[in-house]
Amino acid sequence: MNRPALRTAATSATALLTLSACSSSDDTSARSGSPKLSGTVTVFAAASLQESFTALGKRFEKDHPGTKVTFSFGGSDSLAAGITGGAPADVFASASPRTMEIVTDAGDASGAPATFVRNRLEIAILPGNPDRIGSLKDLARSGLKVVLCDEDVPCGAAARKALDAGGLRLTPVSYEQDVKAALTKVGLKEADAAVVYRTDVRAAGDKVEGVEFPESAGALNDYPIALLKNAPNASAAEAFVELVRSAEGQRVLTGAGFLKP
Repeated sequence: MNRPALRTAATSATALLTLSACSSSDDTSARSGSPKLSGTVTVFAAASLQESFTALGKRFEKDHPGTKVTFSFGGSDSLAAGITGGAPADVFASASPRTMEIVTDAGDASGAPATFVRNRLEIAILPGNPDRIGSLKDLARSGLKVVLCDEDVPCGAAARKALDAGGLRLTPVSYEQDVKAALTKVGLKEADAAVVYRTDVRAAGDKVEGVEFPESAGALNDYPIALLKNAPNASAAEAFVELVRSAEGQRVLTGAGFLKP
């Protein structure tokens, strides 16, 4: 082969290598989910999501270096009021459609919310079940100290629905503003029982035990999630919502005891 031919072959090979490198770079960029995300994502989420969302937040930060996920956990009604009052947030995950409607009706959601999990109630009791609580009607026994969530909170509204289904009336020793506060009363032995979500019973470990009851089947709570209209970090917020709804997000959530929608 003469020299001009060798130069042509070398030039062609170099071009092919360059094209291949560019193609590989483009593929890698596509897989990494470009454009690169950065900054803080602020998530307002129902108290019952604390453990699951904290784990997903850490995963999100690992997948997207340069991002940080901060959470505000609490009663869904209080969180909704904060959002409509102008609190800066990117994402809202509520424990009921009713509380999500507070935000959507105010025009503060970007697009339609999506239900990503459901949750079911259980009776949280002290380890070993010293009061022999085996059903919802047992909570009406005289002398038993029972705690409920406030009825404005999704777990309280669901508990009321279950109690009504069983034709039961009881007077709790206190109404709490979120499910974690209700569960804490039992863990501290300030109450004998509380009607909470089974996910929270599971998250509490050996501090409490859970008693299932059939009336809970008619009081399931749907959990919707939405990107907020004035999200300060909309791109990263959208990616976080996608993680929550992904197969990986569902594995984390169902592993914590949530039900698929």
